[in-house]
Amino acid sequence: MSNQALARKIGQLLVVGFNGKTITPEIKELIHDYHIGSIILFSRNIGNPDEVLQLTSSLQKEAKAAGYEKPLLICLDQENGVVSRIHQGMTTFPGAMALGATDKPQYAYEVGLATGRELKALGINWNLAPVLDVNNNPQNPVIGVRSFNENPQKVAAFGEAMMKGLQDAGVMTSLKHFPGHGDTSVDSHLDLPVISHEMDQLENVELVPFQACIQAGADSVMTAHVYFPAIEPQANTPATLSKQVYVNLLREKIGFQGAITTDCMEMKAISNTIGTEKGAVKALQAGTDFVMVSHTYPVQKRTIEEITAAVERGALSTSSIEASFQRIQLLKEKYTTWKDASLSNKENALQMVGAKEHHQLAGKVYRESITIVHNDQLLPLKGEKPLNILVLEPVHGPMAQVEDKNTQQKSLGSTIKEYVPQASVKVYNENIQQHEMEELIYTAKQVDYIILGTVTVTKNSPVIALVDQLVKENSNIVGVGMRNPYDFQYLNKLQAFINTYEWNYPALQVAAGAIFGREEAKGTLPVHI
Repeated sequence: MSNQALARKIGQLLVVGFNGKTITPEIKELIHDYHIGSIILFSRNIGNPDEVLQLTSSLQKEAKAAGYEKPLLICLDQENGVVSRIHQGMTTFPGAMALGATDKPQYAYEVGLATGRELKALGINWNLAPVLDVNNNPQNPVIGVRSFNENPQKVAAFGEAMMKGLQDAGVMTSLKHFPGHGDTSVDSHLDLPVISHEMDQLENVELVPFQACIQAGADSVMTAHVYFPAIEPQANTPATLSKQVYVNLLREKIGFQGAITTDCMEMKAISNTIGTEKGAVKALQAGTDFVMVSHTYPVQKRTIEEITAAVERGALSTSSIEASFQRIQLLKEKYTTWKDASLSNKENALQMVGAKEHHQLAGKVYRESITIVHNDQLLPLKGEKPLNILVLEPVHGPMAQVEDKNTQQKSLGSTIKEYVPQASVKVYNENIQQHEMEELIYTAKQVDYIILGTVTVTKNSPVIALVDQLVKENSNIVGVGMRNPYDFQYLNKLQAFINTYEWNYPALQVAAGAIFGREEAKGTLPVHI
C-alpha cells in the first residue's frame, strides 16, 4: 500500500467535528489533506433547516472536490428528548423514556422513521442512536431518561424498533454505549466510571439489548468509556480501549460483523488518562473501526499523525486499517450517494422537516407517554370561580455534559397559563435559600392550588424541605416531574404527581391539559419508584 493510499485510508477512520455553521479552513484542510471520512455535528453547527442543509451540502461538495470515492458520513446525536442537536424547524419528538412510557414499541419505529426522514432531508446520514443502556441505576447522571426502560427486554424491543425506523428512512444507526452505561453513577465526560458486575449479570441485563439489535441487523456499535473488570483484566481500561470488549466479546461471542466506533476520545475519561492521541491508537489496536475526535483541530491532526506513526513503526498493522476501511466503505455504500449529498431537491427536502404529519405523530405519542404517577383525588383541578394558581418553575438547564443548553422551548408556567391566564408564575432555584423559601411559603397560603415543577431531585435537595413546608400550608399541590420520575420518591407527600420525562413544550402542554382534565395522560412508568 502506497503512503498516499494508506494516509487516505487512515483518514477515512476519523470522525471529526468543528465550530460554526459554515465550513472552516480547518475542516477544509482535514478533508483535502487528510481525507477524513466522517463529520460529527453539534448544536454549535446547527442553524435553521436551510442553513443545516447548506452546511451538509457544502461539506459533501468539498469531499467530492477532494477526490473522495464515496461521500462523507455526517452524524449527530439526535436521540430526541434531552439529547437533541437540532431544534429549530425540526419536529420535537419524544425521547427514549417517554417512548418507553407508552409501552408500544411501534411508536419507537414510527418516531425513528420520522426522525430519520427529517435528518436525511437535511443531509445527515448517520444518527448516533438508539441508546440501549438499561436504566438500572436511579442515580445515573448521564443516562436516566435517555434509556427506554429498566427492563432489558423492553430496552431491546424499543431499541430494535427505533433502529429499524431510522434504517428504513435511509439513516445509519449506532447502538450505544456498549457494553452498557446504564448502571454508572459517574459521567464519563468527566471521569472514568466502573461497572463491577459479574459476567452473568452483564449477560442477563446490559448485553441483552445489544445482542437483540445486532441479530436484527445493526450498522455500528459505539463503545463506552466505562471500565468493566469482569471483561477486561487490565485495571482502569475502559471498554473503548479494550481488546477483550471489541474482539472477544463483541466480535467473537456476540458475532457482530459491522463497524465499531469509539465515543468521543476527547471526553475526560480518555483525555485526562491515556490522552486522546495515544488513546486513538490503543482503540484501533483493540479493534475499533471509527475513531471519534469531536472538537479540537490540533488534537485531530495530532491524532492522525499518531496513528500514522504507529503504522510506520509496526505497532498498528496495515491489514487492520484495511479491514476497518472496508467495513466503513460497506456502510457508505449502503447509506450514501452523491445525489443525496447535493442540493438538487432542496425544496422538497425542506418540506419534510417539521412536516405536519410528524407533529401529529409526536403529539399522539406524547399523549400516550405523559404519566400520572400519583393522584389522591386532586386531579383534574376544578373550581366554581376562576382558579387562583401559583406555578413554581425551577431554573433548569442541561443536567449532563452531553445535553444541549438550548433545549428549553417553553416553560411549565406558560403552558399552565394557556389554560389559566391569571395563574402567577414564580421561578425558583433548586438550591433554594431559606429566605426565598419563606417568601414562597407565604405566597402559597394565598392560592387555591400550587403546581410545582421539578427537574431531578436528589436525597439532599432543598426542594424536599420546600415541599414539606408547602404541604403544611396548602395540601393542593401538583408535582410535575420534567425529567426522571424518581423525583416522586422524595416528594411523596404531594397529593398528585405527573411525569413528562422531558421539559419541552409538547410534553408540558399535554401535562397541563391533564392537570385541567382537557387531556388524558395514558403513560405507564418504565421504572420502579
